[in-house]
Amino acid sequence: MKTYLIVGGSSGIGLETVKTLEPENKVIIISRTNKNMEGLKNIQFYHADVLNDPLPEITEPIHGLAYCPGSINLKPFKNLTEHDFMQDFAINVAGAVKVIQKYYPNLKDSGSASVVLFSTVAVHIGMPFHASVSTAKGAVEGLTRSLAAEFAPHIRVNCIAPSVTDTPLAEKLLNSEAKLKAATERHPLKRIGNAKETAKLVAFLLSEASAFMTAQIVRTDGGLSSLKIL
Repeated sequence: MKTYLIVGGSSGIGLETVKTLEPENKVIIISRTNKNMEGLKNIQFYHADVLNDPLPEITEPIHGLAYCPGSINLKPFKNLTEHDFMQDFAINVAGAVKVIQKYYPNLKDSGSASVVLFSTVAVHIGMPFHASVSTAKGAVEGLTRSLAAEFAPHIRVNCIAPSVTDTPLAEKLLNSEAKLKAATERHPLKRIGNAKETAKLVAFLLSEASAFMTAQIVRTDGGLSSLKIL
């Protein structure tokens, strides 16, 4: 049985990742809430806000770490404040850095570990109103490649860059039939992503099945960043 650490594992993609991994592995969760934990047996939960609280002490080796907290702060550039940029950077980049630095010894002790971070399709293709979150997520992609180089060969680091996914974080983007239809029609596959399928990708990247993958930005975006279908 391997041990995985999922930060932000109480909702959305983080929760579905916990559910995917938990039957055959031990899953440590760090989150601000312990809701949705019913029925999960092989878990160890720590209540913490990664930006404001001390991180829990974990003594055992960690075979994989997924940092799932994120933000969707969409505003016209003229309305964005310095605080908006700093807040998005804090949750998406500084939080990930804090977690990885804290548990790097645990990852190293496993002998072969994997880290999964999250970006967005909006880094690869320019989108209006995404200046703040794209700036932060662009830094996540840079962090992914830099750490993959520094941590090789014993710790792999990859990043998932999804398009809009049906999670609580994206609720405001999908809270009407019109918004859902517009989001669906933008994608060549004519649908949006869901948390369960993304969680399966997280589990794959954390597992030995992806042992020859590192420094990759995996775009789960329904073809949005690569295809233009007339």
